[in-house]
Amino acid sequence: MPLIDTIKEAERLMTICNACRYCEGFCAVFPAMERRKTFGEGDLTYLANLCHGCQGCYYACQYAPPHEFKVNVPQTFATLRAESYADFAWPGFLGSLFRKNGVVVSLGMALGLGLLLLLLFGMQDLSIIFGSHTGEGAFYRVIPYAAMVWPFGLVFAFALFSMIMGGVIYWRSTAAKSGVRLSVGAILGGVRDVLTLKNLGGAGGGCNYPDESFSGKRRLFHHFTFYGFMLCFAATSFATIYDHWFGWIAPYSFTSLPVLLGTVGGIGLLVGPVGLMKLKLDADPAPRDRDLMGMDVAFLMLLFLVSFTGLALMLLRETSAMGTLLAVHLGFVLALFATLPYGKMVHGVYRFLALVQDAAERKVE
Repeated sequence: MPLIDTIKEAERLMTICNACRYCEGFCAVFPAMERRKTFGEGDLTYLANLCHGCQGCYYACQYAPPHEFKVNVPQTFATLRAESYADFAWPGFLGSLFRKNGVVVSLGMALGLGLLLLLLFGMQDLSIIFGSHTGEGAFYRVIPYAAMVWPFGLVFAFALFSMIMGGVIYWRSTAAKSGVRLSVGAILGGVRDVLTLKNLGGAGGGCNYPDESFSGKRRLFHHFTFYGFMLCFAATSFATIYDHWFGWIAPYSFTSLPVLLGTVGGIGLLVGPVGLMKLKLDADPAPRDRDLMGMDVAFLMLLFLVSFTGLALMLLRETSAMGTLLAVHLGFVLALFATLPYGKMVHGVYRFLALVQDAAERKVE
């Protein structure tokens, strides 16, 4: 359960904001707030996950610090979001992994990398590891197919199931308690808002990020990251179809669909995380919860390393560096899969559900 002090502070702020309503046109949060007369824990958790942290309300607020009311909605909602991640984690006892998430993800990277390198150098002859392999099945000459596919498939399946279960628990604790009903229109509305990231547009001029000036950079780099990830996922999906349906064994040609999608997506996962990291390092600390910096940085770093090693593997796959690069890349991929349900990635699940709930509520109005 989110800490009671955070809930009380969020309730205090929403009571003040609901009386003021100066920011009602800034984003989706304030119209959703105005649909409520009281704020239960589920309502506050929903509003916190609907918030995209554009920070416009902080800089526009006449009651922001140093005013005695100390209204700081972005900071309080960021804290509440992080506490909701731990609260809705499945299985529940792993929710504690969010507390020191930067350390957890770093350990995951180290363990994943160490495990793959240990298996590689412990099971394969050095002549195979550092040899040059070309043609169909080249990757599997270094790491056997079963050792590559099954462990990763099982870890990813567990991560996906855990995120789905977390989403179910979140929905029951927020939207379902408010009597919100799912509909095709609401789901499509949530999908549209995710694909366009319109709430990162602030009041129209972009986010007030990294400082009080308006900028569209955060939205742009989020697009690079999101669509880069989705293109890489599409590349993996097409590679699976090639392998299992058509019997076409990797590595594929540079003009094949998996390689083209993976290349474009990989570039997106280099540009997006680097851009977001730069913005975070330059950002005004006042409207942020600085304790969450470790979670954000670790996730962005992991995405960058997965992409960088993947692109390097593609370019050097016919050289003697392929074996080591393959193990390093798969080590980072394993860390990404294992930490997906217990890191910053889960914000995508809860934010999507919050956007679906918002679309459903607006439809009723």
